[in-house]
Amino acid sequence: MLKKTFLITLTIISVIFPQTGGKSGLSFLKIGFGARNIALGDAGSAFSNDLTALYYNPAKLADNNTSEVIFMHNSWIQDVRSDLAGAKTSLFGLPVAIGLNVTSINDIEVRTQPGDPISKFNANYFSGSIGTGFRVTALLDVGFSIKYLYENIFVDEANGLAFDFGLNYRTPIDGVMLSASVRNLGSMNALRHVDTKLPTEIRGGTSYKIEFPGSKLDFIGGIEFLSYTRDNENHLNLGGEITYNKVFSIRGGYQTGFYTKNFTAGIGLVWGSLILDYAYVPFKLDFGNASMISVQFRF
Repeated sequence: MLKKTFLITLTIISVIFPQTGGKSGLSFLKIGFGARNIALGDAGSAFSNDLTALYYNPAKLADNNTSEVIFMHNSWIQDVRSDLAGAKTSLFGLPVAIGLNVTSINDIEVRTQPGDPISKFNANYFSGSIGTGFRVTALLDVGFSIKYLYENIFVDEANGLAFDFGLNYRTPIDGVMLSASVRNLGSMNALRHVDTKLPTEIRGGTSYKIEFPGSKLDFIGGIEFLSYTRDNENHLNLGGEITYNKVFSIRGGYQTGFYTKNFTAGIGLVWGSLILDYAYVPFKLDFGNASMISVQFRF
């Protein structure tokens, strides 16, 4: 009975993370990085313009030479909590970024019959990545990253490696960019008896930035195609951002193909080298709502 209860719990965990059924695990890797990107429909291959590109498309790390650090707290649904951090600098003339993701579900109860739980346990996940991007031509950037993965559920644990690859193309049309990436190519050791399959994904997107001469308003809009290849899931992520005086931004997005979510929203504030971003994701089917806060420094 205890084994059956444990297996039910693992099933619940797998459902909480991805929001759709599937054949892969480690679905904490599907939760985005940077409140700005998440507020814009999580269309990160189209919109990431800083070190958060490490998560979505490492080729876009070559798009600027700034040094940055970022911290993000994610209060996800069903007591899922994530803390992410990243840093970017230049090394030997190349941009280098590192990222950390610690995700956990605490106090999962174990029962063999109705009543008080006989014990509690935590589920813990970790990802540590490093990547770079470099310019191939005046219009084309390429990039790659490698990440170490770890999962611990009850008394079982496993680890593995994964790789990401990306392309970023600045089109001859002013303000239009094209981006594509393949993420989470790799494998895990067995968790007890079965190895967890990674949520391999393909992203491809475009963004269009408009600056209005004589006005303090800027606009950027974009769309991204997202496919989880192992799970046969396809989604469209759309987003738009209006920025006033390069200081205050209002954002919105929409995601198709998810059972429990679609709309996203958020705001951003720039104060010198400090950037504060907030994202809000409402869920359907009484799953609650998720909030993400990012604090970023550029220097």
